[in-house]
Amino acid sequence: MNNHEEKNASLFFSHCSGHPDKPLEIYMFVDPLSPECWALEPIIKKLQIEYGRLFTLKHIISGRLATLNIAKRKKPESLAQAWEKTASRTGMSCDGNIWIDNPLSKPFTASLAIKSAELQGRKAGIRYLRKLQEQLFIESKNISEENMLIKIARDVGLDVTEFQKDLHSESAAKALQCDLKVTSEMDVHEIPTLAFFSKDVEEEGLKITGIYSYDLYVHVLEELIGDAIKPSHTPPIEIFLKHYQFVASTEIATVYNLTLTEVEKELKKLVLSQTVERVQAKHGTFWRYLR
Repeated sequence: MNNHEEKNASLFFSHCSGHPDKPLEIYMFVDPLSPECWALEPIIKKLQIEYGRLFTLKHIISGRLATLNIAKRKKPESLAQAWEKTASRTGMSCDGNIWIDNPLSKPFTASLAIKSAELQGRKAGIRYLRKLQEQLFIESKNISEENMLIKIARDVGLDVTEFQKDLHSESAAKALQCDLKVTSEMDVHEIPTLAFFSKDVEEEGLKITGIYSYDLYVHVLEELIGDAIKPSHTPPIEIFLKHYQFVASTEIATVYNLTLTEVEKELKKLVLSQTVERVQAKHGTFWRYLR
């Protein structure tokens, strides 16, 4: 990719970052260990690419809500079954066998790790959350173990010494408590939940719990903007892959309105040119950018 293409690539994604002048804000309540939150990723990517100019996305870590209680209440077999069902239904792979073969002993630690990463910047926190989800859902790694959390920090380019220190600090614990407080104050009882706010209007946000068709989220944006909205241009697939580095076929299919067969056909060309490599997961396919 030459300098001109690099510049074009940044144009497609520059509006996805937070900016004070954007009229809307979306709070995304997530549990890093929830396969349903993982399954929302394709819709979030599409929303950010097409309408990211209109909103700032803020992740609220609500780990205590789901995983902590579920892990104590449910048998490993039923957790495993629930994960397998979600993966089959959504196309975002996750391997439920982790709850039988290598159960997460301290699920709360993953939430703390994300807040520790966030202390190095909002984007660092988002990169960390995504990599943690990949390690858990695709690689079946035990992300309640500190050495795995440190490896993830290294993989996403964090200051590892700082991260280790923050993991045991009051700052990360307070940041997580703050997220849990927001979750409680906003009466969020299920995840994933998206809460949409207009910055100009002093009123309660509009909450959507669960996963719906993409059109519903666009409709909510239009309601809050008070007008019809047009999507921004979608980048060429290669630029999309370069930006995100590692994505599921389902994510590409959602963003580009393609079938999984069409995605496979498009990506085969990039495999032949050694631009990407195919990674087969338990449920579905992922693609890693190589250049």
